[in-house]
Amino acid sequence: MPRIDLKKMVIRGVTVAVVEAPLAVPFRIATGQHNSLKNIFIKLELTSGIKGFGEAAIATHITGETVAVTERNLREAAAVSPGEDIADYRAFLEAFREKFSGNHAALAAWEMAVLDAWTRSLGMPLWKLFGETPSALCSDITIVIGSLEEAAAAARLYARQGFATFKVKVGRDVDLDMARVLAIKKAAPSAGIILDANQGFSAETMLKFLKCLRSGKVHPLLIEQPVPRDDWEGLKKVTRLAGTLVCADESVGSLADAARAIRIKAVSAVNVKLMKSGILEGAAIARAARGAGMELMIGAMMESSLAITASAHVACGMGCFRFIDLDTTYFLRGPLARSPYLDSKGGFDLSAARAGIGVTPRL
Repeated sequence: MPRIDLKKMVIRGVTVAVVEAPLAVPFRIATGQHNSLKNIFIKLELTSGIKGFGEAAIATHITGETVAVTERNLREAAAVSPGEDIADYRAFLEAFREKFSGNHAALAAWEMAVLDAWTRSLGMPLWKLFGETPSALCSDITIVIGSLEEAAAAARLYARQGFATFKVKVGRDVDLDMARVLAIKKAAPSAGIILDANQGFSAETMLKFLKCLRSGKVHPLLIEQPVPRDDWEGLKKVTRLAGTLVCADESVGSLADAARAIRIKAVSAVNVKLMKSGILEGAAIARAARGAGMELMIGAMMESSLAITASAHVACGMGCFRFIDLDTTYFLRGPLARSPYLDSKGGFDLSAARAGIGVTPRL
């Protein structure tokens, strides 16, 4: 690790901005939908001139967080940060954890900007904070809730584009969901299928759904959050009887949640999202879950290329994520959709990353 010059790690100021961008298509899931991106970006500038960038993606229908509260918390943190030094970034960030209690999207943005500035200062890519070598990543692509025709058309399009795994949103209409999944498999028979119910089913409905899919020769690679987040018994039942991996998303947003899931053997996989837990706690969740023999997914809210690339750095450095769900930029239009490390079929190559996250939004 290069020697750190403390004089070059002092914060000069922080800029906070709400940024909106259109989606190419509405992003519909069982509990709601995004029609546009409305995220909060921050720019942290050091006295050396180095800048670090962070992004908070707010999904009110999932986490209950709001843009207004997230913006307020980040502006309050920005107001007290000039003159502080981030050389010991863990100690610096720990001092802000209570400020962002219950607002982990803000925590993720704050950590992202600090770690981006810290690694840029040292001329090292962000992934090196999490591992020795960058592992290859390839994201799935999401097929959102919609009509039968939309599902089949999306499957054909994504298969031609080169995606190998589809993450299919279900959980709103059982009969239509069944028809959609079967149509997707028919349209792209070689594609792997992940089902994401976003809390939309009961355990019994999920198990019946899987039985019907098997009769149609569809065998999902993984089922994500089949039941409401607090239905731990339902999660356990699906995990015991599903015959495939069952992944906690909304049920595991903290290290304490992960510990509970491990203790009661609720699931066989965990979806780690920076916006649920922040970056450092997200990495701790991943280590705990893998230590217990669980599989891992790295996922996202509705994030632009900045936060998506930051998540890719974490997964790339740790090298322990089996499922990659970092596809939200494909649903955006304009400059916020472009990561220099992501290709048109879900592949991330961070071997060329030189310093920080490697994405510089205009703020």
